[in-house]
Amino acid sequence: MLEDNENLEITPLDFLEAVYLNPSLPLGMRMRAATEAAKYRHPRVSAIAHTTMDSQSFADALERAIKRSEAPLPLPGPGKTIEHDAQELRGPFTRLERRF
Repeated sequence: MLEDNENLEITPLDFLEAVYLNPSLPLGMRMRAATEAAKYRHPRVSAIAHTTMDSQSFADALERAIKRSEAPLPLPGPGKTIEHDAQELRGPFTRLERRF
C-alpha cells in the first residue's frame, strides 16, 4: 500500500488522526494515537501571574526574604500534659477523650 502512495506526504498529526479513526485497529492503539494527537488539536489552558513590586526592586525584595529565612524559627514549647484516671486506662483506648 505504501508503494502506491510513495509521493503522498502527510503530517504526523494527520497520521495520528488516521490511526485513531481506523476502527479495524486495536482499541489500545487507537487510544494512544488519540491521546498523542489531542496535545496538538486542543489548546492547553494555563495561567500566568503578573505582579508589581510597589516601587521596590526584585533584588531588594529577594534580599529581605533571604534574611527572613535565615532567622531561626521559635520552637514550640512542650504541650499540655493530659492526666487520665487509672480506671479509664483499663478499658479500650477508643473511649478516651482528650481534655484541654
